[in-house]
Amino acid sequence: MTRAIELLKNSFGVSQLYQHDVKKDNKIIFSVYWHPLTIAEREAIQKKSTSEDANEFALQLMIEKALDKNGARLFQDGDKASLRREVEAVILQEIQLAMIEAGQTKGVEEAKADLKS
Repeated sequence: MTRAIELLKNSFGVSQLYQHDVKKDNKIIFSVYWHPLTIAEREAIQKKSTSEDANEFALQLMIEKALDKNGARLFQDGDKASLRREVEAVILQEIQLAMIEAGQTKGVEEAKADLKS
């Protein structure tokens, strides 16, 4: 029987890659890629956030996790102020929401079924 840790890593591990297309007028401007958020990464991002504000966390998450198709970071820590002041909030929130909700498409029942097999 396969160990639970192996099933979890294989089904929900950090090797997965998610994608979100940023569009304007139905044209893809660029694509954002990222690996799933781990507990360790969440703790590190929370420490970097200057407040308990959810918007601050989401922005820091996007800066830390957003990658291009080659795996290079799209944003640097120094981009934070510019992103806050010079980009429409709705666009940033769209990317952040996609990142936060990634992986939630697999329901609990499906995960339970995988553990039984």
